[in-house]
Amino acid sequence: MKNKDTYWKTNLKYLVVLLSIWFTVSFGFGILLVDTLNQIQMGGFKLGFWFAQQGSIYVFVILIFIYIYLMNRLDHKFKNQK
Repeated sequence: MKNKDTYWKTNLKYLVVLLSIWFTVSFGFGILLVDTLNQIQMGGFKLGFWFAQQGSIYVFVILIFIYIYLMNRLDHKFKNQK
């Protein structure tokens, strides 16, 4: 039972951290800081616009792969404890 609780708490910790990063990038960079970031150009586009339109999607996809890596590592750790 303790292994299940530890596994679930670790999984929730990963989710909270990764979703917080995504929220910061999508809402923070794409909405709240858009005017500040728009002063920077990237590939001919304003950086705030880029984060609002594409950056948050790229970050979300990267976070999915990070989550897969972390969960595979966590699964392997708990599989060996049985």
